[in-house]
Amino acid sequence: MSQESEAEGDVSPVQQTLFELPPVESIELRLPQLPHPIWTENKARFIAKYIYLFEMITKHGTYIDGFAGPQQPERPEMWAAKLVLDIEPKWLRHFYFFEKTKAGCDLLRYLKASSAIVSDREVEVFPGDFNVELDKLLNSGRIGQKEATFCLLDQRTFECHWTSVEKLAGYKTGGSNKIELFYFLAAWRYRRAVTAVKHESLLIKWWGRSDWDKLRSMKLFDVRDEFVSRFKGELSYRSAMAWPISDKNGRDMYYMIHCTDHLDAPKLMRRAYEEAVQPMKKALQYEMWKHEGDD
Repeated sequence: MSQESEAEGDVSPVQQTLFELPPVESIELRLPQLPHPIWTENKARFIAKYIYLFEMITKHGTYIDGFAGPQQPERPEMWAAKLVLDIEPKWLRHFYFFEKTKAGCDLLRYLKASSAIVSDREVEVFPGDFNVELDKLLNSGRIGQKEATFCLLDQRTFECHWTSVEKLAGYKTGGSNKIELFYFLAAWRYRRAVTAVKHESLLIKWWGRSDWDKLRSMKLFDVRDEFVSRFKGELSYRSAMAWPISDKNGRDMYYMIHCTDHLDAPKLMRRAYEEAVQPMKKALQYEMWKHEGDD
């Protein structure tokens, strides 16, 4: 964005940069320490809260979900696709959901049919492997170069190929802001998951580099930091931050890595994180109150 538009309060991420902006690392370092971790059941709420803030800035936009089927169909409140479609006001106009399983596709089609109908809103389900089907969307040219676009890559472990991430990061050209990414990285179960992989091709495609064989010996924090570094270095995102998602015992179950070119986006993500933590804080306060009542 230009300095002039920033002074006027217009922070639309679809504007092009007119000259080099200061490094975003300084903004990341100024973000205060996280007060509490987000529980896994609040992750979808975290995503939806950020998308709400995203569209408050953009007033339009495209949402891509690479692994969109519900991981727990019996708990719709944990389904990011549903929460994002229900966001008001309905300023996002294009939703592209990818899902490999038939059951997941059926639920997404049901969700599409049961969503509030907006005449100029596009909701499309792409059945099949995201890494294969993504080309159909990107090659179609349906996402404009100045279209504010967010992509959720909520894989279970190693399903998202690095080449797919590269395609998303490189889609915008000519100074347009990159597609924002929110990338899942396993944490607590990483060691067990990586040692359980039987087919090396899975790790090769996921890691996308010739040194993939070191994954089984790398410490989790090193893997996390390497991903953050690669998003900034190899893919040229101005900011990449890993947000921890924990269980009720305080263990970091996984990280959601947010990659963006927008200078205000890390602060918006922090705000969304804090707001998503609120249900957990209330639950903790209730537990404390309940135990105090036992005295």
